[in-house]
Amino acid sequence: MTARTANPTPLLLRLVAWTALALGLLDAIGGAWLLALGGSAYYLLAGLCLALVGWLLLRRRPAALHLMAALIVATLIWSIAEIGLDWWKLVPRGDLIVPLGLAMTLPWITRALRHRAGETRPWLTVAGPLALALVGAGGVAVASGFADHDWHGRLPGVRGAIAASDQPDGDWRAYARSWAGQKWSPLRQVTPANVARLQLAWEVHTGDRQRPGDPDEITYEVTPIKVADTVYLCTPHNRVLALDAETGKTRWAYDPQIKVTGEMQHLSCRGVSYAEVPQASTCQRRILTATNDARLIALDAATGRPCPGFGANGQISTLPGQPGHPLGWYQFTSAPLVTRGLVVLGGAIYDNKALKMPSGVIRAYDLADGHLAWNFDPGRPDATAPLAPGQHYVLSTPNSWSTSTADEALGLIYVPMGMGAVDQWGGARPATTERFATSVLALEAATGKVRWVFQTVHHDLWDMDVPAQPALVDLDLPGKGRVPALVQSTKTGLIFVLDRRTGRPLHPVTDRPVPQGAAPGDRLSPTQPFSSVSFLPPRATESGMWGATMLDQLACRIKFRRLRYDGAFTPPSTQGTLVFPGNFGVMDWGGMAIDPERQVAFAHPNYMGFVDRLVPRSDPASGNRHGPSGGSDLHGASEHGYNPNFGAPYAVELNPFLSPLGLPCQAPPWGYVAGLDLVTGKIAWRRANGTTRDQMPVPIPFKMGVPSLGGPMVTASGLGFMSSTLDYYLRAYDLATGDVLWRARLPAGAQATPMTYLSPSGRQMIVVVAGGHNSLGTRLGDSVMAYALPR
Repeated sequence: MTARTANPTPLLLRLVAWTALALGLLDAIGGAWLLALGGSAYYLLAGLCLALVGWLLLRRRPAALHLMAALIVATLIWSIAEIGLDWWKLVPRGDLIVPLGLAMTLPWITRALRHRAGETRPWLTVAGPLALALVGAGGVAVASGFADHDWHGRLPGVRGAIAASDQPDGDWRAYARSWAGQKWSPLRQVTPANVARLQLAWEVHTGDRQRPGDPDEITYEVTPIKVADTVYLCTPHNRVLALDAETGKTRWAYDPQIKVTGEMQHLSCRGVSYAEVPQASTCQRRILTATNDARLIALDAATGRPCPGFGANGQISTLPGQPGHPLGWYQFTSAPLVTRGLVVLGGAIYDNKALKMPSGVIRAYDLADGHLAWNFDPGRPDATAPLAPGQHYVLSTPNSWSTSTADEALGLIYVPMGMGAVDQWGGARPATTERFATSVLALEAATGKVRWVFQTVHHDLWDMDVPAQPALVDLDLPGKGRVPALVQSTKTGLIFVLDRRTGRPLHPVTDRPVPQGAAPGDRLSPTQPFSSVSFLPPRATESGMWGATMLDQLACRIKFRRLRYDGAFTPPSTQGTLVFPGNFGVMDWGGMAIDPERQVAFAHPNYMGFVDRLVPRSDPASGNRHGPSGGSDLHGASEHGYNPNFGAPYAVELNPFLSPLGLPCQAPPWGYVAGLDLVTGKIAWRRANGTTRDQMPVPIPFKMGVPSLGGPMVTASGLGFMSSTLDYYLRAYDLATGDVLWRARLPAGAQATPMTYLSPSGRQMIVVVAGGHNSLGTRLGDSVMAYALPR
């Protein structure tokens, strides 16, 4: 024991010295690489300095501490010059250097450096400069802790009256409450003053969990509906449940026994729809559900039994006209639209599987008996009469996988359109795809004929599908009076506010030049439309790269410099392209919530970059349906990773832009909530939203602003509700300012959109489904939870 502890100082000194030397060499090597790529010289210089510190420590030279002090001071100056006083951006710049500096001030080390060659030097002479530099670093850390990423402001109050609804105030009869797509309720019982008193009123479990043989991406993304005294919802396996609106007790359940195959990309059901068919002899009140195995089913709202007389025993197969593809390449994940005696639905098509894929046809079926009333085939847009038996729709046309919107008065349906096959290479796209892809499409409800088309991205090579249900709202615009508007959120973050009668922009939209240089065989649009109403993020920069440590950040800087990136709409490349915002979307299918009285929107923008890399195929003409297929939005399940693109000259690798330690290469915040004034087109406030509590091995709730997938809901009392962040909370916000007024801990991820209704006893219920989202890495569950004020 005495032999081991007689001289502990050299051992500790050597440990710190070798650590500094190793970190310095790694930093210098990486820094040289970065500098060769045209990046910052800091890492090379800092690495050489740190390596020299280590060498001096091994030689027991006090100059090691002086050099370390100089490195810390230089790092502070460089960091502040690059990114200012921003705590989270400063952390990786100093989280190795500062602790190492602190270790060098320990008495065991300073004593070894002070006592050398029979001479004892004063502590202040040896360690004073380093101690002073560390105090300075602490001061910068404290100052940066007050950095505020939020924009503070206030949305206006009620601007005017709105038209009376055709449903009771206490109901929520459609996916977004009404087919205007607003996700707004006129209820006022729960207010900013009393929302903190909300408590759990009931919780039920659907019993639907992931099963063997399911695709990787199984998600609870459902928003329930409520009609009279019953709540209706669906599960990922398309089970439909009817719950007592007061207690949550199950009244009936229907299981369509869907056929799940390995060719399915997702297993999701975002909602069911309600319809009344007074002329029917039975089943006058119906629940409509569209399934993952491509069926449309009508159920009796009272009993859950299939409606006789609708199709064959209450169901219709939508596969006729879609021949020659594996079951699962064409499926339904969103609630069907109900309007003017019709049920209208598009379909989700497997992304980037092959050049020849099912059609993106939009079809309208008669609500009474289920016969096909019309079909809009983007490949034959003028031929909307029902397809004759034995014929098929045009392959690989743009599809609409989200829910549509309807204006009953105008007799128009508004369809959010996605891409045709394939996403990142467009050399073989026909003119019809170029016309309808990534657009908002207005169809006549009676005939399916095109009234107008507004394209949000030209020749889309970035998977920027229009993902969210369009929202209809009447706006009081200066000089124009009250105008019937359509508000469309997009993955790019550009918000298009259009006259829904004509498709013309109500806020300016300008075409701007964008980067060029398409892959061989492809082309690019020279310009893209940019709206003046925008959540588009600033251009990514090397100084904005992030990571858990200095080395992690350095790796992200190298990765950034190695990728092609010329700003928004940089085309995919074999080199690898940084796509920012990525196809996770600034806003995805959850969209925004619109308050029609205040004429404002509650939004939740996300900022995550992705890397698209084209992979030349040796057999582009191959129709092989097998081979690796890839991944999910963040964790590599079924939409990202390797996408084969059979028949195209390139496959594509799609991956989130992450550091070696799996953190985003771009600095936080990654997710916000925001208030948008739709009259002025200006963002009134923006708040970093969500914590890291459920994404870390140790549940530390750093409020860093995390991504969200789902949607918000707003009420007439001035509240917003959202549950879709990566931490497991349902939150209530002051719609005017964005302040969080209340939150409730959930048992699983809730990547869904809440809703609200009035129970039979008169209690306003706030309902959320917490079922998790395994492609985002949130905990799975099967809970349906309702909150209300105490009785």
